[in-house]
Amino acid sequence: MSGMRSCSHTSLGMHLLPLLRLGEVRVSLPVLERRRSGTQFVEQRARTILNPPESTGMHFWSLNPYVGCEFGCSYCYARLAHRYVVERARDRGQTLLEQEWGWEAFERVIFVKRRADVLAALDRDLPRIRRRNEGLRQTIAIGTATDPYQPAERKFAITRAVLVRLTSERGLRVGLVTKSPLVCRDIDLLRDLQRQHHLTVHVSLITTDKRIVRAFEARTPLPHARFRALNKLVASQINAGLIVAPVLPGLTDSKRALRRLFRAAAAAGARFVHASPLRVSPAVRAPFFPVLERHFPDLAARYRRAYAQASEAPEDYRNALQERVQDIARQVGLPLDTSLAASDSEPAQLSFWSPPTAVDE
Repeated sequence: MSGMRSCSHTSLGMHLLPLLRLGEVRVSLPVLERRRSGTQFVEQRARTILNPPESTGMHFWSLNPYVGCEFGCSYCYARLAHRYVVERARDRGQTLLEQEWGWEAFERVIFVKRRADVLAALDRDLPRIRRRNEGLRQTIAIGTATDPYQPAERKFAITRAVLVRLTSERGLRVGLVTKSPLVCRDIDLLRDLQRQHHLTVHVSLITTDKRIVRAFEARTPLPHARFRALNKLVASQINAGLIVAPVLPGLTDSKRALRRLFRAAAAAGARFVHASPLRVSPAVRAPFFPVLERHFPDLAARYRRAYAQASEAPEDYRNALQERVQDIARQVGLPLDTSLAASDSEPAQLSFWSPPTAVDE
């Protein structure tokens, strides 16, 4: 990732962050917009845009039009990527935004990748994909570390510019993940993409319970808005379905909760469902555990014990959840969209996570 523009770009009419001192260096960063809430949008230069599998540990290429996300979900692992960009900016002698916001910088300081840079980087990066695996259909996942249709997209339209560029290609697998109904703005482009690529749109929702949604992802659209968007996509013949990421142990993993969620998705026309359990990486602990302790204190100690040694949920829990998801998806009639292999481990009791008085059914 690259640094931001210097203060020499003030002639473009951009605002500036206040001058801050880093050691003996005084620097300033251009701000594209500043909201009344305090959220700032800073332009980021980009030499590359597609992240290869070996740099992310994922089995696909990833593309993120923004760094940071206004939705600011408390469980989001992508805060680490935001911190990395801030630290790289500091290394270049630019302002250290984390000093102003702490972990909240992820949703308060959004780096907007410069559109011209993004398109030029795509022109350079797409041939790399074709050369590396000639004859094989490559996957590009859009939105693995930010929501590509967060509110910033309404003004800056970087995601739309990416989709327009991809319509000039053929034969890719393109996946897109979002919580936002704004995705429906681009139905025309998604149709074009689907004619030329294998397209999958994942509408992300962890539960139909508005109380849980508001606790862990306070600034996201409510469930009914996401189901409405899912229905519009499918009605427009877009290959769209539901992604449940993460499943929250003891909160959204009961048979009743998953069945209600999957049925609502099926009623909206979802063509598939994918679900995966919560990961609690070091970057997630600071925002996530205070929310859990405030809203669901009876579960906080269990979470801390379960995630004390690793970011992943315990293996027996993951295996049991996978079986539950498969069973309920089959009952509801939704195909699974998942690359997870079946486990040979004995299933665990999911009630390990449930409050003592909870009824799993």
